[in-house]
Amino acid sequence: MDHADRSFRIDLQTSEPVMGTSDSEPELTPRPPKDVLIVEDNFLIALDTQEMLTELGVTSVRTAGTVEEALEMIAAQVPDFCLLDVNLGQEKSFDVAERLFALGVRFAFATGYGERDAFPVHFADAAIVSKPYTIDRLRQAIAFTE
Repeated sequence: MDHADRSFRIDLQTSEPVMGTSDSEPELTPRPPKDVLIVEDNFLIALDTQEMLTELGVTSVRTAGTVEEALEMIAAQVPDFCLLDVNLGQEKSFDVAERLFALGVRFAFATGYGERDAFPVHFADAAIVSKPYTIDRLRQAIAFTE
């Protein structure tokens, strides 16, 4: 095999190169989004989530604590992915989900409760990340493929 036939990708789990050949089917490699918006009203949960996302390779993590703040942040810069806590004090994050959906932005709801029956019908099958978060749950939720 000469050099033109070889290619490699970086395994995000191990940071090791994985060899492949150009005549084989290209493998889909999970990669983290560059910019993630966390919509979470609990400061400590948001901080912990931000740390885990950074560890997973997300380069920009922004946090909003209310629906209004999240919508303003989305208007200023559309994120690649959004993690939405369902319950934000006295409000729910469904208006933010509507905006993200309209923009074609991937998102997942975050909840510590089994409240899927309270979701609007068109979000009944939306991705959910259960709390408390683990790095593996977050990795699965944010994984994009190239």
